[in-house]
Amino acid sequence: MSAPVAFLLSLTRTLAIMGLYGERHPRRLGAVEHSFEHLGLLLGENPRPQFSFLLDEVVYGRRTVRELQDWEWSRRLANAGIQRLEIEPGATLEEFGAFLDHADDLLTGGKASSTTMRPAVPGHIRFGAVGLQGEMRDSGDGAGAARPFPTATLSYSLDEEADAVRFIHQEMGDAGTLALIEAEAVIRSLSIAMHGSGRVVIPLLRLKEFDQYTTTHSINVGVLAMALAETLGFGARDVRAFGTAGLLHDIGKVRVPRDILVKPGKLSPEERAVLDRHPVDGARIILETDEHLGVASAVAYEHHIMIDGGGYPVLQYRRDCHFASRLVHVCDVFDALCTDRPYREAWDIDRALSYIEERAGAEFDVQIARAFAVMMRRFDVQVSAAPGAASAEAPLPVP
Repeated sequence: MSAPVAFLLSLTRTLAIMGLYGERHPRRLGAVEHSFEHLGLLLGENPRPQFSFLLDEVVYGRRTVRELQDWEWSRRLANAGIQRLEIEPGATLEEFGAFLDHADDLLTGGKASSTTMRPAVPGHIRFGAVGLQGEMRDSGDGAGAARPFPTATLSYSLDEEADAVRFIHQEMGDAGTLALIEAEAVIRSLSIAMHGSGRVVIPLLRLKEFDQYTTTHSINVGVLAMALAETLGFGARDVRAFGTAGLLHDIGKVRVPRDILVKPGKLSPEERAVLDRHPVDGARIILETDEHLGVASAVAYEHHIMIDGGGYPVLQYRRDCHFASRLVHVCDVFDALCTDRPYREAWDIDRALSYIEERAGAEFDVQIARAFAVMMRRFDVQVSAAPGAASAEAPLPVP
């Protein structure tokens, strides 16, 4: 049994025992000490372990703990507001006991109340909900008032997610390998951020510099795709599959020469033809990585095809695109319109949503476009400035 699994099982056994015995009962104290021993073994292997608890799985660092798939305690901890647990070197038995007391109160409805990623006591253990805090989007109905995206304060930053997406693109460009595990980990982490505050929020990134477009656009489309799929009633696994497809929808652009991607003016017909190959290349990349990623490959191929048959690539025979492709197409265009570009400023939310609604039935699926507009006006949209990239990325042209 791995150290993370052994620690979590000992942790939850201790929480179960705490529900049966009083505060100073020897059985309770012994269980806390035994679980702390497992924590020591875990810290010896990883000095800064991080756990995320989804409703149906546990994520350790960036990887799913396969042995705990559909583990009852993951759902219980998440529902109690303990969606993230972070432990620093130097954690003491006293701190660990205080954390367990807080966790027990949250699970049983006791005196403790959850605050986002607070320390159990000032020290080395942090836990709680990991959603977004800060300004909410103005939901007022002020006539004619344009509503730009606000800036939000994150209870934990999206730095790691942005770094992972940069790594995915770099690995694909340099080694020709699609880092699928990292992509799935990003989607799980973003799913936690969407639900961490007890209600659905849509965490998006805003450019600091134009060369961050690759990262921010991939993350934003993934988040929007998950939120919209959930709004439309899809289950958790399907929602994350849609999110993965959104995250990877433009992966084929790693095969487009940089001079075409960064060209500020209009592309020549020859250059446009090269750029327009990215859906085909993206679908091929995904299928060559995992033949079971049919939804993601379909989205990569079809996300620029309009509902009336326009767009690209041109289909030899007219057919309906996959539902996920039509969904991601809406999210893709919306995020592109709401992003600052070198040749134009970002549109505000209302203008972009008006465009989506006006083009429903021609460019966009009517049902999806309407659901998207309703969602964006109903949910909290919170935006954080994108973390700085270690190396420059090529700005991608608006589709």
